[in-house]
Amino acid sequence: MSRANIASMAAVVLAVAGLMIGSNLARAGNQDIVDTAVSAGQFKTLATALEAADLVATLKGPGPFTVFAPTDEAFAKLPAGTVENLLKPENKAKLTAILTYHVVPGAVKAEQVTTLDEVKTANGTVAKISTGDGKVMINDATVVKADIAASNGVIHVIDKVILPPEG
Repeated sequence: MSRANIASMAAVVLAVAGLMIGSNLARAGNQDIVDTAVSAGQFKTLATALEAADLVATLKGPGPFTVFAPTDEAFAKLPAGTVENLLKPENKAKLTAILTYHVVPGAVKAEQVTTLDEVKTANGTVAKISTGDGKVMINDATVVKADIAASNGVIHVIDKVILPPEG
């Protein structure tokens, strides 16, 4: 199967997944990225982390932004104590680096994501994009819901917290 066919198939899967989102996310287009995530109810850890890193005002700004948003369940997959440790004031720089690795400047919709091999994140490093088996991956995280519209960008829900390359 050609890369174009895989990308087309992945775009369809992501579009269907986007249609299956709950009613809170369905009305999200009128809210900014932060308010959209908070109202969804499945991004409490992300919202807490954004607050601890002083990134709320940025992601409430005009953007546009694309956020690959890990759910609370994704954060729970981290080793015990990791989130609590990252939320400490002395770890703000590391937390900020991780969170900005989940943000891409501009609004990158699913159909565009499926044509990319990589994206430059807001923290200045590159994340890998791959498609296959009807899935879209950013590094080793799977996009489980795509194209959740916000007034200042788009959210793609992922099943794992992605970490920037060290160094």
